[in-house]
Amino acid sequence: MSDGNALQVRRLGRRAYIDTWRAMQAYTDRRDADSPDELWLLEHPPVFTQGLAGRPEHVLDPGDIPVIETDRGGQVTYHGPGQMVAYPLLDIQRLGVGIRDLVCRLESVIIDLLAEHRIAGERQSGAPGVFVEGAKIASIGMKVRRGCTFHGIAFNLDIDLTPFERINPCGFAGQPMTRLADLRPDADLARIPERFAQRLADGLGLDWVYSATHDAEQAVESTTPAPGTSAG
Repeated sequence: MSDGNALQVRRLGRRAYIDTWRAMQAYTDRRDADSPDELWLLEHPPVFTQGLAGRPEHVLDPGDIPVIETDRGGQVTYHGPGQMVAYPLLDIQRLGVGIRDLVCRLESVIIDLLAEHRIAGERQSGAPGVFVEGAKIASIGMKVRRGCTFHGIAFNLDIDLTPFERINPCGFAGQPMTRLADLRPDADLARIPERFAQRLADGLGLDWVYSATHDAEQAVESTTPAPGTSAG
């Protein structure tokens, strides 16, 4: 039986998007009331992802970057090296947290991390995520299945921002994007994932511990590409 008061944090390095997505689905489908809540921290090779409500006209010119249609909420976004992606695999029924509250807490974690670097992050009505002076620095897209969440939040650290010009980010034409490395060149980016885990666990009233990555790595590596992908 697991400790329901602990958040198992796994650092997974760079992982293919579709394999990670299928692994999240698999974990969510097989978990039960005693399964631990987990937080997967990683980055993806270059990829555009479309949410369930995604409209094809928001993908302007994908070029050689693949476009993947997913089951998360939201519109199109970009993932690539230098972006911290955090996937909270949480039993929100057990935690007593609603999905809107969870999205708000994820935004608050990013806002607090930015404040640690003397940057004022903010929310914008009708646009989940975090902004700095109108430019988006973090995007959110979640999925709830059987009272449990997967997908999550992407925080721009030192990612190449030019691929965002090939889409309407999150469905907003001309939405400017930014990254922490430009706002604070002296920021210690290597510490961001750990600080994120600490703040999220604290916000949920959980202890947190780094877990051996073997199980999650095995799940990610054992999945195979599935339908729903298209090369741009």
